[in-house]
Amino acid sequence: MAEHVVAVYPGTFDPITLGHEDMIRRASAMFGTVVVGVATAHHKKTMFTLEERMALARAVFADVPNVRVESFEGLVRDFVVQQGAKVMVRGLRSGTDFDYEFQLAGMNKHLLPTAETVFLTPSAETMFISSTLVREIATLGGDEVRKFVSPAVLQALLGKVAR
Repeated sequence: MAEHVVAVYPGTFDPITLGHEDMIRRASAMFGTVVVGVATAHHKKTMFTLEERMALARAVFADVPNVRVESFEGLVRDFVVQQGAKVMVRGLRSGTDFDYEFQLAGMNKHLLPTAETVFLTPSAETMFISSTLVREIATLGGDEVRKFVSPAVLQALLGKVAR
């Protein structure tokens, strides 16, 4: 593990899934600190408020001492600098993700040449999970949603869709 390296894993996390959890736990074994950057997401209509998304992420990673959860708005570059990070961690589930993430990594490298983007691929068990699909399954009453999120997130999701 690179003890002195701070990495940022940015996202909306609406909600945080077992796929996110897998990536962040694996990143926490590689870097001294992993900052989960929860985006305010003004450009998206989220199911969970920023405060709820942060609370769920904190609950999921309460057992991982080198994972910290912070919110941000604006450019990821500015958040990375604020956190003193040298690495941005991103996940790649598919070729479609690769095209987008490759372009994003190039732009971030141009905006912040001192930071590197590290791509992680998901485990076979989580590679198909997305927050969008999890929200849709939960909204449509699919009990299978419990296979894709932690118990704390499941409880929050079921509470949201029951309203």
